[in-house]
Amino acid sequence: MGLQKLRSSGARKKVGRLSMDVKAEVIAQFKQVAAEQGMQLAPLTDELALFDSGLDSLCFAIVVVRLEQSFGVDPFSANDLSFPVTLGDFIGCYQNAAN
Repeated sequence: MGLQKLRSSGARKKVGRLSMDVKAEVIAQFKQVAAEQGMQLAPLTDELALFDSGLDSLCFAIVVVRLEQSFGVDPFSANDLSFPVTLGDFIGCYQNAAN
C-alpha cells in the first residue's frame, strides 16, 4: 500500500510538471510570435480572451504549428473539439492532448 501511494504521488508530480511545462511553452510561443510579427500582447492571464490577446489569425497559425512541433500533437485535429475562447482554455487543450 505504501509503494502504491508513492507511485501515484510521483505520477501526480509528473503530470503537474508536464502541465507547467506546457503552459510555459505556450506562453513563450505567444511572446516569441508577437515579437517576430511586431504585435503588442495583452497581459497573458488564463482569463484573457484570445480575441483580445493582440495576436491575429496568422500569429495563431504560427503558434499552433510551433506547438505541434514542440509537443508532437495537434489538439485541434479532433472532430468533437471546439476552439478555445480564453488563453487558459487554449493551454488546457495542449495539456489534455499531451497526457
